[in-house]
Amino acid sequence: MESVNFGGDNPQPRFGHTICVIAPNKIALFGGAVGDTGRYVITGDVYIGDMTSKKWKRIEASGSVPTNRAAHQALAIELNQMIIFGGAVGGGGLADDNLYVFELRDDTGTWVTVPVIGTTPGRRYGHTMVLIKPHLIVFGGNTGQEPVNDVWSFNLEKSPYSWQKLECSSEQPSVRVYHSAALCTTGSANGMMVAFGGRTNDQGALNDTWGLRKHRDGRWDWVRAPYRNQTEQPLQRYQHSTLFLGTLMMVIGGRSNNVGETLPFEIYDTETSDWYKFQAIQRFRHSSWLIDQFLYLHGGFDSDQPNIPTEGILRLNLNTRFAQTPQLLRQLNTLKTDQSFTQSFNPRPPTNQTQTQDQFRRTNQQQALAKNQNNNQQVRVSSATNKNIRLANQAIVAMTYGPEEDITNQVKKVPIDKLQDEHKKLGAGFQDPNSQNKSQFLDQLCQPFVQNLLIPKDYQSIPPNSNLLTGIRKEMIIKLCDEVQRVLDKEPIVLRLRRPIKIYGNLNGQFLDLMRFFDHFKAPYDNLYNGDIDSQDYLFLGDYVDRGTRSLEIVLLLFTLKLKYADQIHLLRGHHEDAKINKIFGFADECFLKFAEDIMDPNSIYQRINRVFQYLPLAAVIEDKILCVHGGIGQTMRTVDEIELIQRPLEIVHDPKTYQQKIALELLWSDPCLSEDELENQPNPERDIFQNRQIMRFGTNRVSKFLQENNLNIIIRSHEPTQEGFERQNNNVITVFSCPDYGANSQNNKGSMLTISKRGDIIPKVILPANSTSESRWMDLEEAIQRKKGFAKYVVIDNDELQWRKRQFTPLRSKKSQSQKQFA
Repeated sequence: MESVNFGGDNPQPRFGHTICVIAPNKIALFGGAVGDTGRYVITGDVYIGDMTSKKWKRIEASGSVPTNRAAHQALAIELNQMIIFGGAVGGGGLADDNLYVFELRDDTGTWVTVPVIGTTPGRRYGHTMVLIKPHLIVFGGNTGQEPVNDVWSFNLEKSPYSWQKLECSSEQPSVRVYHSAALCTTGSANGMMVAFGGRTNDQGALNDTWGLRKHRDGRWDWVRAPYRNQTEQPLQRYQHSTLFLGTLMMVIGGRSNNVGETLPFEIYDTETSDWYKFQAIQRFRHSSWLIDQFLYLHGGFDSDQPNIPTEGILRLNLNTRFAQTPQLLRQLNTLKTDQSFTQSFNPRPPTNQTQTQDQFRRTNQQQALAKNQNNNQQVRVSSATNKNIRLANQAIVAMTYGPEEDITNQVKKVPIDKLQDEHKKLGAGFQDPNSQNKSQFLDQLCQPFVQNLLIPKDYQSIPPNSNLLTGIRKEMIIKLCDEVQRVLDKEPIVLRLRRPIKIYGNLNGQFLDLMRFFDHFKAPYDNLYNGDIDSQDYLFLGDYVDRGTRSLEIVLLLFTLKLKYADQIHLLRGHHEDAKINKIFGFADECFLKFAEDIMDPNSIYQRINRVFQYLPLAAVIEDKILCVHGGIGQTMRTVDEIELIQRPLEIVHDPKTYQQKIALELLWSDPCLSEDELENQPNPERDIFQNRQIMRFGTNRVSKFLQENNLNIIIRSHEPTQEGFERQNNNVITVFSCPDYGANSQNNKGSMLTISKRGDIIPKVILPANSTSESRWMDLEEAIQRKKGFAKYVVIDNDELQWRKRQFTPLRSKKSQSQKQFA
């Protein structure tokens, strides 16, 4: 390792401090102890280090400054912000159990206390803290009385802010202190906090590795990491550090129970379960961080001088260290070519969903005002140290009880001795405390839809043209729409999604084909033996309705899945999720036929579902690199951020007058040029069914420029059938179409969906056209008025719409023919 000389306000040599990367090439040091182990002083300093200019600057911070401390934990949570928790203050004392957020602004710093209600993890030191967004995870440590192995979660994005103790039913790691933990962000351990080593209650050092993960259903559990070669075990250690480099967990420094023992620099590959050993890095109670391929260390003790803290920064070039280990060098070189490698070390600017220090400050001010009004009403319980728990003199009573009602600010405080009479004042809205909660209500609402429609193992036994909506009443559908609209309204119009994920293209009312996909490639459900919702997200690219005879079944199933698994099921809008279009191409006909309703009635199922469509997102970005839309990028939009300016509920304007109307139309209707050789945008009259001259095919140059300016790699879209079910163009546009044998005049195309693995591999999954059955797959639109009794009474079709109904199905993507007709 080599020394890195810094100028400026160099911090004193110290141990038990923290350093985290809070911005590109910028580090923040906090706290620690200075002096030797016999006569040390605990500090609360903040130093900012510039890794480019190699200068330290001591920051004079204001606000709610935390007490001096060491053996605490600190994390970067946003750009130029870090959060700290716990620690020791010297003399056997412990720091308080508040969370403090530090923010750097123009070389000045401010501290804010995070407002917390309820039970906390309590005071402790030698613990670990990891950010699994949006959850802070605190594990283990010493409470001042004994080491512990409890785990606590704190959601930074959910107010009112509170700690939750995680109850894991799986095997758990033993109690420990001075262990390490870090977040893995790729590979099979992606999203997992991995803890290693530490010291147990008998002072013995540990060498076990554990992963803490959150399941899609909200459960957390531990899993013990396997070691492939039982003869090559890592050495037992504590007061070390760990960092992740891709799938590699690097174990740095530390000490063992054997005085003077030299501990190697060890690396655990979470993919292969192999351990690798390198020359020792003799440090303990130090801080470490990564920037690019360089590992940095600061402070702590050298094993040769275990009583005097070191000064300065050491740097290790991992390229050099891994030079003789091809397996590790390959992974390092792969990561270096991935821009997300560098980004993974640097916090990002705040997003709309992220709680910032300003928001914590505002919440503090609101709580301080409430506290001044009634200073004796708030009780805070520390789980670790407060053994004398008293009941407050007042209770919090909710004033609304309906499962669909928003209870925000609908509470009041009631004296305990008056609580038994409170139900008399609540009126007709009161329900017994044993009544259903919101989750139970939603489960009951979804149950009949799941039972009738999620049938991947039973679809083949369904009689042709049978009614799958038996027992599902109109009011149940309306209630489902109400609940789904609430969920969609809270989502951004551009979704930010993660891998692994499955992507489905057009479905166009082909419910039985969707069941075939679910049967062959697993279904988004957790109670089926072939379900995978616990490990996969699902993204649907739109065009759920029209043309096919089972659009209602598809829409109601997808709405139900969205309600059950809101964080894993994602629905984009297609060009047929538009009342002006689906009145023409079959969805209106289907609603009339199956529920005999007046589709022009604003309270009809047809109208209610179309109102939900107006809340569907228009785009999704996967891992900041893949843009997913229904149609394409058109010719107007410059950046993805421009989509976020579009307001919902959104009615599609086919003769747009504003910039946002134009972008929305093109996202749903545009297509890429048919040939890779077509460099410039081309007119697309085949799509311009309303003859407004607004629809274009976007060329190769347009795609390249858009991807480069938005730092994207690829576009995934649907909107057009392809012979193989998918098509790659120029290695940067993929069309996926999930409706095989599309059209009344069979095109004999395959259907496909895409899977994107944790590693980023894009793999098509294909189904062939189904064997012929007597099932009527496609709506007969041309004879609708004459054939359907009562249809003309409830669906007014003008002459233009009648002509549009005669348009042929969208043809397969192929070289443009001069005789090609218009389609939709």
